[in-house]
Amino acid sequence: MAARSVERENRNAPNVSWLTSVPRPRKKRSGFLEQGGAMEQGTDQNRAAVELRKGLYLVPGHNPSPMTGAGTNTYLLGERSPVLIDTGAGNPSYLAALQACLQRYALGPLRAILLTHGHPDHVGSCDLLRQHFPQVTIYKMPLTGRAEHFRSPFSPLQEGDRIQGDGFTLQVMYTPGHARDHLCYYLPEERLLFSGDLIAGTGTVVISPEGGGLSAYLHSLERLLQLDIASIYPAHGPVITRPQEKIRAYIAHRQMREAQVLAALTQGATTVSSIVRRIYTDLSPSLYRIAERSILSHLLKLEEEGRVVRAGEEFRLV
Repeated sequence: MAARSVERENRNAPNVSWLTSVPRPRKKRSGFLEQGGAMEQGTDQNRAAVELRKGLYLVPGHNPSPMTGAGTNTYLLGERSPVLIDTGAGNPSYLAALQACLQRYALGPLRAILLTHGHPDHVGSCDLLRQHFPQVTIYKMPLTGRAEHFRSPFSPLQEGDRIQGDGFTLQVMYTPGHARDHLCYYLPEERLLFSGDLIAGTGTVVISPEGGGLSAYLHSLERLLQLDIASIYPAHGPVITRPQEKIRAYIAHRQMREAQVLAALTQGATTVSSIVRRIYTDLSPSLYRIAERSILSHLLKLEEEGRVVRAGEEFRLV
């Protein structure tokens, strides 16, 4: 396919592209990695880009932290007109790493940015990149009304869209749970999935009610089991080369956590905070608040299923 701007296609909608202005965010929320009941600490990710194979490059986000693990993985796809999947948190060193990658591998000008979701560790460099690459178009799934915190102009994506680029076609999948605007990008020609924060290379991700809830998250994981996937390229952690096993392990992890929540309720814990302290025995108290969002998601799922009832801040088994 000739090198050109990324096109947005939908089998059920006209092939259109437009820009939408959205308001400046008031609060920033980030991703969160969980490992074995304790939160995974970040490690140094300030390194150069890596060629994963011809036409696919990993550019580290240079943003390690307890919230992001080793940092955000961003991916350049294509050679003559590459597209970028996610942008990191906005650190100036990330721009330098991206520019060095484009130069080192003799890639063409950046044509588009595809966002998996609107959390700051994924969209933080958008404005900076637009200043240096004014030709770039940003694509993202929109949120409605005041829920949309992403401030940069973007062209909207939705379930079923296809992104045609320099020798590839990405299928857009709506996968809520971690975030209400979460998208995965599937490359059927090579059976690759860019999973964003739906799945991490190490540990698991915390699911909060604000992201769509645990039921939605589990449904998103189940959808992946229906795909023919050879490798998963996550936004955090290493490439996943046994995807079906990983997806099933994620589902089993949620089932295990639900069993722990039910056991805590049986033992007399009734509030989110008391359940967190029973389950996350080796967790730093500074991270309790975020762990509570995940436990609340489990409790709300159980409430939806009629297995617990809620009275104020207390939950009890039916």
